[in-house]
Amino acid sequence: MRDTVIVGVDGSSSSLAAVDVAAREAQLRDAQLRIVHAFSRLVDLDPMIHGVLARAERRAHERAPGLEMARTVASGETLTVLQSESRHAVLAVLGSRGRSGFGDLLLGSTVVQFAAHGHCPLMVVRGRTDPQGPVLLAVDGSPGGAAAARFAFAEAAMRDVPLIALHVWNTWSEPTPYDGPADPLNVVVDLDALRETHRRRLEEAVAPWRAAHPGVAVDLRLERGRVRHTLLEATRDAQLVVAGARGHGGFAGMLLGSVSQALLHHADCPVTVVRGKD
Repeated sequence: MRDTVIVGVDGSSSSLAAVDVAAREAQLRDAQLRIVHAFSRLVDLDPMIHGVLARAERRAHERAPGLEMARTVASGETLTVLQSESRHAVLAVLGSRGRSGFGDLLLGSTVVQFAAHGHCPLMVVRGRTDPQGPVLLAVDGSPGGAAAARFAFAEAAMRDVPLIALHVWNTWSEPTPYDGPADPLNVVVDLDALRETHRRRLEEAVAPWRAAHPGVAVDLRLERGRVRHTLLEATRDAQLVVAGARGHGGFAGMLLGSVSQALLHHADCPVTVVRGKD
């Protein structure tokens, strides 16, 4: 059975851009592209649905001639339809803005819900979508980050581009030995030791996947600064950024880490959020 890439469409320009990217992703994987449309109102029925799907199929054929395609038209809530389709998919692709339905995902919590609970990685198409530049991996050192690293290395190998593994660190969230009642003004942080700890964390995070993909050129980058700001700056030169669904040290009850949310809303290139094992 062939792998399947799903893409949500609603007829908007953003969803058509998602079709372009999804067609390329399916072609890279030698997978089937499944175009998904959810509707909940009678006004969404024929002939509008067929027009939306026909435009999406023409767009996919232009991007990837000969690509195997299928349709899913379902009545129901957007998130429910997406989650159901994701059970049999290797990747879901969505636009960042739309007319209704799928396009409204980023306006609320639905995209967060899907990224946290969907059954496959979620790629949100935003910013520059041309396949130029390296794949950027946001390394946080968390156990769940292994799934994001695996996905990022596979993407770089399929696209035949380098991979930048970026780990950003700072002292703000680091524990100190001080536990007194006053401000720990006398506590001295050993920055060299802390930097070395994060360097090892970065190297250990990519080591298994670097060995599995020896043909991928890897650039390890360790930077000290504000995590979200530094990562967003790095997306300016990337063709894709990959992050885990939840980062190191996040609140257990959060559906999606703050860094992943920032990338989904502000990155200058498409973003893939990969959920690790529960």
